[in-house]
Amino acid sequence: MNYEKQDNLLNAFKELLAQERFGSQSEIVQALQELGFTQINQSKVSRMLTKFGAVRTRNTRMEMVYCLPNELSVPNTKSPLKNLVLDIDHNHFVVVIRTTPGAAQLIARLLDSIGKADGILGTIAGDDTIFVTPTLDANIADLIKSIRNLFETSI
Repeated sequence: MNYEKQDNLLNAFKELLAQERFGSQSEIVQALQELGFTQINQSKVSRMLTKFGAVRTRNTRMEMVYCLPNELSVPNTKSPLKNLVLDIDHNHFVVVIRTTPGAAQLIARLLDSIGKADGILGTIAGDDTIFVTPTLDANIADLIKSIRNLFETSI
């Protein structure tokens, strides 16, 4: 599947879940097929539900439906960085950055690209936590300030 078709599928999938009216995976499959995604199947829908952190919850009509909670949505290229970084702290040796779920590796990659010249020796990222190791000559306070400025946040 080419990237444009994949993006269209993912956008349609998210829009359908935003409607909060689909209670089963087969209903989602049928709706996507009606939108022209004829190759979609239950297995693919199941993987997408897992990938995007979809949950079943009650809608306003008290029906159990699939939805994507905003706070659990996967970051994408349109997510402002300042919305992905929740907290920045340190212990004078290591900087710890807390992010929204799934955003840590994206943020760590950005920090790694900045590199040693700006005081970052390297990063280790999990799902929602990043450890930033400063260079030997880095001033932690200055490093924290530059990281905060990078994300345009006042954490």
